[in-house]
Amino acid sequence: MSIPAIASTRNDALASLLDNAINNKTKPLGSLGMLETVAKQIGLIQNTRVIALEKPAILVFAADHGVVAEGVSAYPQDVTWQMVENFLARGAAINVFAQQNGCALHIIDAGVNHDFGPRTGLTDRKLAHGTHNFAQQPAMSSDTCATALAAGMALVAELDGNVVGFGEMGIGNTTAAAALMHKLTGIPVAQCVGAGTGLSADGISHKQRVIEAAVALHASATEPLDVLATFGGLEIAMMVGAMLKAAERRMVLLIDGFIVTSALLVAARLQPAILDYCVFAHCSDESGHKKMLDNLGARPLLQLNLRLGEGTGCALALPLLHAAVNFLNQMATFESAQVSEKSE
Repeated sequence: MSIPAIASTRNDALASLLDNAINNKTKPLGSLGMLETVAKQIGLIQNTRVIALEKPAILVFAADHGVVAEGVSAYPQDVTWQMVENFLARGAAINVFAQQNGCALHIIDAGVNHDFGPRTGLTDRKLAHGTHNFAQQPAMSSDTCATALAAGMALVAELDGNVVGFGEMGIGNTTAAAALMHKLTGIPVAQCVGAGTGLSADGISHKQRVIEAAVALHASATEPLDVLATFGGLEIAMMVGAMLKAAERRMVLLIDGFIVTSALLVAARLQPAILDYCVFAHCSDESGHKKMLDNLGARPLLQLNLRLGEGTGCALALPLLHAAVNFLNQMATFESAQVSEKSE
């Protein structure tokens, strides 16, 4: 399949213009910290000095995982479809935070093991009733993986805003994400595996053993798309496609927690320049996320000990993006405010 071509945002002349605009605001140099970094990044993404956030949206991809048959989750698989129902009833954390921050929310059935039927508010892109158990066979075929990527691309092609956040729901998906992390970074499995939805220490050890055995079984899977098809989920694969298309469209990508970042790992191995477009919302409390962020050279905006998923970190970080845009566009300069600058 065709992977979108993603251009670097590097533009030395525009970067200098943005630096001057930021530094001439009525404040000590660098005193707005990461807000200055984000404002400059958005300017480079949008290729303009006059930046704007338009119609922000969060896409929440839901799917089930065959590997839950190995006892790797503290919750039963039915929780995936039950939480999708909760999203549709506007009762989940992501509903609250998205509404609070004026962000459109799209719930996508990428492969939930449940038949919802036509439902208001649910985008049906179901490719299967979950993946296969990757402890025994590849999670999906290369064709199914390619179809998931294409579906994600098509969803983002239909958005009319310029900032998109990513969330997910799928019992067992921290196991898939940990396997992807290990395969794509080389970090030992023990440092990739965490409690997920609340496993005990024994449960974490069992999850680690399941992943290590699966990695040995599928040792031949080394290329990014092969790794994704072998260990990933339908929601993760669809997210990869969505991220690639969003960067191709020069949108700002808001990256949530552990599972979303595992999808970005795949996308970045395919198109490294995608990282220019990513704002990392937070560092999750899920074990391994910090190492994943470090591997990507990422600096998260928030540290709130979150480990919920759903795109909640994206929604909570969105006001900081607005603050970055607004200070650059609206804050006075030393000259316009007639404020004396720092003495030499």
